[in-house]
Amino acid sequence: MTTTEERHIILSGIVGSKAYGLDTRSSDTDRLGIFAAPTVDVLGLSKIRQSVVTTDPDVTLHEVMKWCILALNCNPTVTELVWLPYDDYEIITTLGDRLTMIRTSFLSAQRVRNAYLGYATQQLRKIVSHLLTPGSPGVVPDHRVEKHARHLYRLLEQGSDLYLTGELTIRVKDPERCRAFGQYVAAGDVNAAEDLLRTAETTFDASKTPLPEYPNSDVVNSWLLDVRNTYYDRRSDVWRARWL
Repeated sequence: MTTTEERHIILSGIVGSKAYGLDTRSSDTDRLGIFAAPTVDVLGLSKIRQSVVTTDPDVTLHEVMKWCILALNCNPTVTELVWLPYDDYEIITTLGDRLTMIRTSFLSAQRVRNAYLGYATQQLRKIVSHLLTPGSPGVVPDHRVEKHARHLYRLLEQGSDLYLTGELTIRVKDPERCRAFGQYVAAGDVNAAEDLLRTAETTFDASKTPLPEYPNSDVVNSWLLDVRNTYYDRRSDVWRARWL
C-alpha cells in the first residue's frame, strides 16, 4: 500500500497479547501506530482518513488528532502505545519520541478510572451474555469467553496500577495467573469476574492517586502543532514500516 497515511508514521509498535506477555504460538502480531496527514490537506477541503485498519497484517493506524482525542480520554487501547517497552517499538521518529516523553500529560484521575473500569465492564457483559445464554445468536462463542476474561483481568490490573502510581505497566505481572483466571471464568464461574470488577471499583474509590484532576492539554496541543508544522510540506521525510 502507498497511501499518504502509511508514509507519514510517527510512532508504531507491537501491542496486544505479545506486549502483555500473554501470547501463545498461535497468537497474531498486533500493531498500533500514529500517522500525520499532510497539514495542507488538514487545512483544506480534502477529507482526511482518521484511521487505517488492516487485518493481514493486523495493523491499526490513527491520525494524530484522533489519537490525541482518544488518549486525552485515557482510552486504554491507544494509551498503551506511548507506554510500551522500548524494544516493542518498530518505528519511533523524533516526534514519536517526544510524544512518549509527554505521555503523562494525557492522564487524569477520573478519566483513567472511567476508561479502565468501563472497558472491563464491557468484557464482563460479553462473558455474562455467553455464560447465561450459551448458544444464543449474537453471543460470543465458547473459545472467546476465556479471552474476554483475560482482557478483564489485564484491564483492571493495568488501570488500578496506573491510578495508584501514575505509571502504566504494559506487561501483565503474573501471566500464568491471568491465564488461569480466564480458564476458571470460561468454565462457568461468572462470579469470579464480577468479584474482580467489584474489588477494582473499591480500590479506585478508596485510594489516593498522584494523577491530576485534568490532563495537561496545553502540552498536548503544543506537540500537535509541532506535528502540523513539520508536515506542512508534502515532501516531509517518509517513514515507512516494513510490514506495510
